[in-house]
Amino acid sequence: MLDAFAKVVSQADAKGEFLSGSQLDALTNMVKEGNKRLDTVNRITGNASTIVANAARALFEEQPQLIQPGGNAYTNRRMAACLRDMEIILRYVTYAMLAGDASVLDDRCLNGLRETYQALGVPGGSVAAGVQKMKDAAISVANDPSGITKGDCNQLMSELGSYFDRAASAVG
Repeated sequence: MLDAFAKVVSQADAKGEFLSGSQLDALTNMVKEGNKRLDTVNRITGNASTIVANAARALFEEQPQLIQPGGNAYTNRRMAACLRDMEIILRYVTYAMLAGDASVLDDRCLNGLRETYQALGVPGGSVAAGVQKMKDAAISVANDPSGITKGDCNQLMSELGSYFDRAASAVG
C-alpha cells in the first residue's frame, strides 16, 4: 500500500524525474485538506457499527428474502458473517480515505472478493446494494458540518463515494 505521497514519489523516481509542479500542488492541497480527511475518517469510524447496522436493516427491508429460510443471511451465523463483511469493507474504505489512495482497498479487501462470494453462493448484487447503503450513510455522517473543520468538502465526499462505488462494483 502506498499513500498518495509515496505513490507520487515512486512514480517520479521510476522515471528519474523531479516532482512536477502539478504533483506538488496536488500534494500541497492534500496537506491543506488533511484535517477534513481526518474528520471524515473519525466520523465514519466513530459511527461504524451504526452505519453497518442501518445499512443491513435497510437492505433486509428491501430484500427480505435474504433473511428468510434459505436466504443468504438466514441463521445467526450467516447474518453475523454478512455484518462482518460489511464492516470489513467499511474499514478498508476508511483506510483508503485516510491514505487518499484506493490500493489498500483493492489489495487487501476487494481482490478476489467477487470470486469468493460466487463460490459461496452469495448474491453479489445484494452485497453491492448493501455497500451503496453504507455509502449513503457514511457520507451523511461525514458531511455533517457540526463540530468539524469548516470548509468545502464536496471533493472529499466525492472521493469517499468513489471508494464505496469501487467496492460495490467489485462485488456486484
